[in-house]
Amino acid sequence: MDHRPPSVRVERPWGRFEQYTHNLPCTVKIITVAPGGTLSRQYHEKRDELWVVIDPGACVELDGAVLYPEPEEKLFIPRETVHRLSAPAGGDPVRILEISFGHFDEDDIVRLDDVYGRAGP
Repeated sequence: MDHRPPSVRVERPWGRFEQYTHNLPCTVKIITVAPGGTLSRQYHEKRDELWVVIDPGACVELDGAVLYPEPEEKLFIPRETVHRLSAPAGGDPVRILEISFGHFDEDDIVRLDDVYGRAGP
């Protein structure tokens, strides 16, 4: 089942806006990854995520594929899909706007491996 929320792009005389949610319960945050940093290879059991790339240089592992999305590109990550975000060493920090749908709890992270030693038992 695809839980992807609809997104709407609205043109205005002054430019445009993109609406990613409308009357949906969600959690929104901006993730900043330092140069050379990498998140856990992980998945979530109770939430889907929509990532909107803010900065160039992001490296995303998504369900076994390695992607290099451009700024403004959107990636939908259904619950239980393995994913990881990293920023190249020697570059600039990478930011992702993350919108989580479903039950949000940082303890919902199932870490498969982690360079900081936080992987599961």
